[in-house]
Amino acid sequence: MTIRSSWRRHGPDDRSRSRVIEDEGGSLIEFAVTLPVLFTLIFCFMEMCMALYTYETISDSARQGTRYAMVRGASCPSTANPTCEATVAQVKAYVSGLGWPNVGGGAVTPSVVYDGNEAVGTHVQVTVSYTFQITMPFVPKKSITMSSTSETTIIQ
Repeated sequence: MTIRSSWRRHGPDDRSRSRVIEDEGGSLIEFAVTLPVLFTLIFCFMEMCMALYTYETISDSARQGTRYAMVRGASCPSTANPTCEATVAQVKAYVSGLGWPNVGGGAVTPSVVYDGNEAVGTHVQVTVSYTFQITMPFVPKKSITMSSTSETTIIQ
């Protein structure tokens, strides 16, 4: 009984086998050319995701600030706290101290505008600004200023 090997050392298949060996160098060069492009796309996508996350964070901070001011109007005294109305400084301190994870490491800048005073039925507007630092090389603009505004009516 004779055992035949699937690989022949010599014969008509030598030409196809030598072609496979020659293509291995081309694959290495193609990989070396496409790898930087692939990494660039991946890091651009990650930077865009961080920017969108940051915008959602400042948008939520503005909404939380208006909610804080909305429920602490001029007519919200209670037995524990007879004057609980929220001043501009208190709303700014509340928005700045929310404690959201800060991806870019910058400072959140809130601004609060009351339409008149803190009376029921008036409007309060909270605007949160943030400068997002771009950390990618070869980008001409190194920061983006983002802002989000929320406005509501004081209910108590």
